[in-house]
Amino acid sequence: MFIDASAIVAILGSEEDAGYFIAKIEGCSSTKAYSSITFFEAVIALARKETISRFGENTSTPPEIIEQMQNDVSDFLRVIRAKEVAIGGSTHKRALEAAKTFGRFVGHPAKLNFGDCFSFASATELRLPLLFKGNDFSQTDIEKA
Repeated sequence: MFIDASAIVAILGSEEDAGYFIAKIEGCSSTKAYSSITFFEAVIALARKETISRFGENTSTPPEIIEQMQNDVSDFLRVIRAKEVAIGGSTHKRALEAAKTFGRFVGHPAKLNFGDCFSFASATELRLPLLFKGNDFSQTDIEKA
């Protein structure tokens, strides 16, 4: 399975449905993969959540919180034995196709953003189901984990 940042944020952010995503990962006996874009997006989202919970909405995110979230995401991915996959030379083409078909840029109901388009492209390229949270990918033709 290819793990989208939204699933990582749900788990490490202790969201209500974290158990669902943990069970999906634990039940996966095949490859668990992520990309550098997934990693970056998860770290920044978690750092922002932590900053808001500590200091409120209108506060900049301190670098030390980003560093802590970077360590947490890294540790989590190591524990579940997920493998980082490189963004290949053709991945951007698949991401652009996803944007043209399902992107918020073109008004599709899925409203895939930059990170979503790369998760879609990576999962498609690797022929892996996608683990994600939310309704965005549900409105595409991606195989769901």
